[in-house]
Amino acid sequence: MKIRIEDKEFKERILRTQKEMEKEGIDVLFAYGNEAEPQYVRYYSDYWPSFESAGVLIPLEGDPVLIIGPESETFASHVSRIEKIRRVLVFRESSEPEYPGAKLETFASVIKEVSKEKKVNRIGVVGGCLITHVIYEALLESLHEIGNPELVKADMLVAKLRADKSPAEIACLREAYRITQAAMKAVVENVHVGMTENQLKGVAMSVIYQEGGEGEAYPFWILTGKNSNQAISRCRNKVIEPGDMIQVQVGARYEGYASTMGRAIVMGKATDGQKKMIEAALAAQKAILQTAKAGVNASEVSKVHFDTLKNLGYESCILYGPCHGTGLMEGEYPWIESNSDYLLEENMTFCTCIYLGDDKNEIGLRIEDGFMITADGTESFSDYRREVIEIE
Repeated sequence: MKIRIEDKEFKERILRTQKEMEKEGIDVLFAYGNEAEPQYVRYYSDYWPSFESAGVLIPLEGDPVLIIGPESETFASHVSRIEKIRRVLVFRESSEPEYPGAKLETFASVIKEVSKEKKVNRIGVVGGCLITHVIYEALLESLHEIGNPELVKADMLVAKLRADKSPAEIACLREAYRITQAAMKAVVENVHVGMTENQLKGVAMSVIYQEGGEGEAYPFWILTGKNSNQAISRCRNKVIEPGDMIQVQVGARYEGYASTMGRAIVMGKATDGQKKMIEAALAAQKAILQTAKAGVNASEVSKVHFDTLKNLGYESCILYGPCHGTGLMEGEYPWIESNSDYLLEENMTFCTCIYLGDDKNEIGLRIEDGFMITADGTESFSDYRREVIEIE
């Protein structure tokens, strides 16, 4: 049977959100998503927009509405777990066709519909850092038609709900990591001198689709030799050469849930410097996974990461870290950072995100694996070849 989130759970998410809205004094919640970051819209509707963007309006009481652009109704009605779907012009594709003659809704008309014409005092906005200027302007312009409610940032309301993973969500994450680990294994077994970064990424992508993934969890990268010290990057057509250390990032998406793995591969015998950097990152990961468990303050996990790398002489190579949440996005709330101050809870899901960059020698790596917090430790979602990987 296919692993998936059932309709019942999507309905429960709406009800849980409405309870939190009542606590926060929010009458309507507007959650926004686009093709690159569908997380908020997909959490409530399972809809992943293509070309166009989308939103979900949730009233304090009653049923939500999925907002889409003019062209996606057939697609949205096929996949959406929300029954009510409304087309609004400003959610159209970025080239802004005008759709003359199309019968479309407005922000104001949809808000009036979900609120059942009741007074709306506060609208919570989720995904504000993603919303386009055009859509935000349209939202602002609609306010005078619905009693000029206050707009408030409500990302954390939803983020806290999403941090509490259900058994079905964890099952989807496990499957996403199974696919990613198979793709990483294919990369290690097929990499050779003379191929390009993009060709090696193609090996991983092929396995992701063959194993049932929806595609890449994010535009993942494979960086070889000099300039591998890029914490965030994209693949190039650079040719892999003997002696290169390769930063490999692979991530698959399954049923909306994102996964990622990071490994370092050396083409040939690792130099002393390459070996020590890889071993330091692996030691930091081991310390993190041995420290994290339910009831531990997140700051303790950050401290053991920093102290391990400092003791091994790699303090200057740390950019950030050491963990971020994972779920419908590869990186989501909560983060584990040096200023974190909260207790880890069972079923929270994270990635070790250990990046070391040597800017002087232009080499870098990332060791990344998914894991879940348990009562007495952690459960790793991926653990393939946590070692110095040398390809002779």
